[in-house]
Amino acid sequence: MKRMKLWLVIVLSGTLMACASTPKELEKERKDKEAAAINVQLASGYMRRGDLEVAEEKLKRAIEFDSKHVPAYTTLAVLMTMIDKPVEAENYYLEALDIDSRNPELHNNYGTFLCSIEKYDDATEQFEKTLRNQFYQTPEVAHANLGYCLLQQKNPDYKKIERHLRKALKLRPNMPSAMLGMAELGLVTKNYLMARAYTQRYHSISKASAHSLWVQIRAEHALGDKVYFLKISQKLLDQFPESEEADKLMGLPNL
Repeated sequence: MKRMKLWLVIVLSGTLMACASTPKELEKERKDKEAAAINVQLASGYMRRGDLEVAEEKLKRAIEFDSKHVPAYTTLAVLMTMIDKPVEAENYYLEALDIDSRNPELHNNYGTFLCSIEKYDDATEQFEKTLRNQFYQTPEVAHANLGYCLLQQKNPDYKKIERHLRKALKLRPNMPSAMLGMAELGLVTKNYLMARAYTQRYHSISKASAHSLWVQIRAEHALGDKVYFLKISQKLLDQFPESEEADKLMGLPNL
């Protein structure tokens, strides 16, 4: 028995010695990690300029340097989403999670992606994982994302949605996405005064989008306020004449 124990110690010690990296190997590993990070930075710049093909090359090059570089996988996921390749995007998110399964930001981003492709139950699970992580620095983001995602589901739980959106606003009172979520909640629950109030708050701190103007237009139309309805409608037509929301506006009956 003593011989067996001694043999185990020797084998384990030998294994540890075999796995020890030399200074040269450690230096190469450091340089490879730096090269991976630089390639991701370059790719992000190419993506901002719309040169997506070169961006993809840089990101794949980053993975060649460091196969465990999570930002390379997550940025590739974003890129695949941009070019409408959801299957590839999801695979990259899953590869990133295989490397860093406890990263709350990663779970939140993956949840946002899943919600965008209408996998609402899976998205909810990811947001809830994010919120359970005590080290997550911005829980208001996950609360707002979860509330908005729940709003897209069939037969949504409006009380649960409102609870998450209000939690987000409690943590960050001027959070635009939570305000817009509350406005949309007001529309679907026919609380049009709430929809108006939150779109007004949203537009007071954020640049109007075709979507945010369309939310307010429907609230003003439901409230029967012709002056505000016409004012916001004209703003939509002036700023976003080619938008889907501008087309939808033409279908609303006149006040």
